[in-house]
Amino acid sequence: MFKNQPFIRGVVKPTREIIKSFGIVFGDIGTSPIYTLTVIFLLTKPTEDNVIGVLSLIVWTLIILVTVEYAWLAMSLGEKGEGGTIVLKELLSSLLRSRKQAAYVMFLSFIGVSLLVGDGVITPAISILSAVEGSLLIPGFQNTGQATLIIIASIVAIFLFVFQRKGTEKVAGAFGPLMLLWFLSLSIFGIISIVQLPSVIKAINPYQAFKFLVENGIAGFFVLSEVILCATGGEALYADMGHLGRKPIVNAWYFVFVALLLNYLGQGAFVIQHPEAKNVLFGMVFYHAQIFYIPFLILSIIATVIASQALISGMFSIVYQGITTHVMPMFKVDYTSAELRSQIYIGFINWFLLISVLFIMFEFKESHRLAAAYGLAVTGTMTLTGIMMTWIFYLRGKILLAIISLLVTFVDIVFLLSNTYKIPYGGYWSLIIASIPLCIILLYTSGQKKLYRSFKPMDLDVFLERYNLAYKSMSKIKGTALFFLKEKVKIPPYIVRTMFINHILYEDNIIVSIVRSDEPFGIMGQFMDELAPGLRTFEIYKGYMEVIDVEEILREAGIHEIAIFYGLEDIITRSPLWKTFSIIKRLTPAFVQFYKLPSHKLHGVVTRVEM
Repeated sequence: MFKNQPFIRGVVKPTREIIKSFGIVFGDIGTSPIYTLTVIFLLTKPTEDNVIGVLSLIVWTLIILVTVEYAWLAMSLGEKGEGGTIVLKELLSSLLRSRKQAAYVMFLSFIGVSLLVGDGVITPAISILSAVEGSLLIPGFQNTGQATLIIIASIVAIFLFVFQRKGTEKVAGAFGPLMLLWFLSLSIFGIISIVQLPSVIKAINPYQAFKFLVENGIAGFFVLSEVILCATGGEALYADMGHLGRKPIVNAWYFVFVALLLNYLGQGAFVIQHPEAKNVLFGMVFYHAQIFYIPFLILSIIATVIASQALISGMFSIVYQGITTHVMPMFKVDYTSAELRSQIYIGFINWFLLISVLFIMFEFKESHRLAAAYGLAVTGTMTLTGIMMTWIFYLRGKILLAIISLLVTFVDIVFLLSNTYKIPYGGYWSLIIASIPLCIILLYTSGQKKLYRSFKPMDLDVFLERYNLAYKSMSKIKGTALFFLKEKVKIPPYIVRTMFINHILYEDNIIVSIVRSDEPFGIMGQFMDELAPGLRTFEIYKGYMEVIDVEEILREAGIHEIAIFYGLEDIITRSPLWKTFSIIKRLTPAFVQFYKLPSHKLHGVVTRVEM
């Protein structure tokens, strides 16, 4: 007997301790002090007025773009505690009535996802390289060549990416405590330096930031393109909310914000007293506590590895969301944990990121030069987030929040415009890297639409008429067969070919559809009405952020098939565009392979399609 009652697994809202969020969420923004002030004072003279002005800009950038935009506004969106660019797209699309507006929002989300990938390449490169360069202050290592430093940084990066296949579940528990130690170290060394020059505390006054911008004019405006480095990784507060929940992240941010504030003020005090310093953070630590310098340097490298790890895991999560929302090809996904299906590994993305990171390191050679490529992707992502947030608040009738969000978006745009100055100096690489996933997304979504139109699927009524005749007259195979399709009102050619041309018909035929719900989490599987004798439908409803085990869901529903049929496309085309699309389709797993259905039961049915 089949179980015809639906089963429901509750909403997945993982809650973890605050300390774990240090390793998962705050690695990127937490390692920004390694390079931010060093890069800024390569452009700006480290006079006392300039230092105070820059510090004020940093303080208020953290307040406006991280605390207000992400910790308050963005994290208030989403009924189920989810976060990220794709989530914003889903929330906004559900509020829109116009198809034209929905298409515009979808395109914005494509750009947002692509910019995050561009950010994902530069973050590990600049973080690891900056930390490794700190070894130049160790006695005896002052004359280490830059080529040697790049090789060391590359080895660290290679080790990090090769390790991804094994999963991070076993070591992830140490990430939070190690990052907590990092933030405590930043705070302590910051306080020690502030005590030497307490006057830097006046940088908390926003007037100092305004004064700096007015006095420096266009030069001050372009300094904003380096100030934004302090907020890189701020978007992770919202993007990782679905994994940890809002409360632990917000509470952890208060601590992180204070640690960053103390450290930046301490670095400022050190620069005023030692304007000749070339590497501000490491110079400050070396000056105040030389005995602790090497342990601090090792801790900084560990922190950059943890930051990069969090970003790589975030990339896997973003791409998986893109796959399940049908905007990205079905790249092969491996599950690295038997207990947690959210622990995933996507080989194509992993090696793409590694190759790009190594290229960026060897292309720019020094971390301060790499900063020229950093910022465009970050400010672009923040601006898109601001636009979509403002739109959502407006459509929900929350006018005050919409106005505040609009003001924050204006600040985002100012930072974005400031970063355009970087384009000729290496910023174009950020755009080139981001354009690769954008082109793949646009090609894949356009190709899928054209492919579906070229299929000429059979209407359900016509199919049922032919099926009933065949079921009565044909000899049937004992057992259950599964057929997968997107929407049951249109029957794809592979099912028609299997049943009516190849005369393969089972006693029990189940059409399975995986339906993406408007909710981010939750899974439900249930039998629907019987369409005809020996023909039933089973629908799996899944949240768009869920990682599901289709085989387990089928077993829980009492389905024990002996064969699984699925469609394969043989695309015939003269167009170079659709030939590229065809190659992508051939190189990525089929639907049933993506969901890890048992290979010994699979039967692919080829349909030739002209595009």
